[in-house]
Amino acid sequence: MSAATDKAYFGRRYMLSASHRLHSDALSAEENKATYGKCNNPHGHGHNYVVEVLVGGGVDPQTGMVMNLVDLDEVVRKQVMERFDHTNLNLDPHFANQVPTTENFCKAVFELLNQTMEPAKLVQVRIEETENNFFEYSGQ
Repeated sequence: MSAATDKAYFGRRYMLSASHRLHSDALSAEENKATYGKCNNPHGHGHNYVVEVLVGGGVDPQTGMVMNLVDLDEVVRKQVMERFDHTNLNLDPHFANQVPTTENFCKAVFELLNQTMEPAKLVQVRIEETENNFFEYSGQ
């Protein structure tokens, strides 16, 4: 494989805690309850999320890396951890006009990271909400 087409991937996991309430103002109370069930609890509920970030790109011949993990950690800390860890997602401006489902949370994390990811390219964000539920987003 030539250096121009050489591509490798690097993934890293992060943990954060956040709460949310699944509720849409466009639905009636009965429709919200039917759609979101116990996740529509007026007091919300929390999760210990596992956020996986996958980046890809050429392997730097000097460092042997797609991206330095210290640099990746810094981007994730600034863009995701500082913003969402130990918060109520419903109160974040990103969710002012959308339900903070984990699908939408996954998209939000991807969009925030995608704006600042260098030199690698953001490939995918995967979020585990529970041991049984996970969500993935790879952009448009």
